[in-house]
Amino acid sequence: MPNIEEHLRKAMAEGKFDNLPGKGKPIHLDETHPHADPEWELAYRMLKDSGFSLPWIETLREIERDIEAACNDLRLAYEWYQNAQSKSPPDDYANNDWERSQESFKDRLAALNKRIRDYNLQVPNARFQRPTLNFQREVEKITSQ
Repeated sequence: MPNIEEHLRKAMAEGKFDNLPGKGKPIHLDETHPHADPEWELAYRMLKDSGFSLPWIETLREIERDIEAACNDLRLAYEWYQNAQSKSPPDDYANNDWERSQESFKDRLAALNKRIRDYNLQVPNARFQRPTLNFQREVEKITSQ
């Protein structure tokens, strides 16, 4: 059985896609919300055009920004720690500072995980849920770069 791509190539070569309605015009895929009540579509469009979105989407954006900020802070602390370790003799202050930075990061992740769990309760469908953060995995990502 030929695959779909072969069928599409054959149809394109035969010109079967040449006279389709809307050819050459942009497709507006963001016009509808799959989980929205159709009666609310106008309201959602007005909010979007005014720069607003659904509350749970805004919450996710804030969470993602805060995750990025926490990871950037730990990344900077790790870079400083590596620079201090390259000096001879290694600096004890650097070790203590790195440990404090990791503890601070762990606290921030705990607070973020609480926000993520709250967010996951707000989303309309499980596919929009965000997994919680694992401290060890996040530290390994930063220290292995």
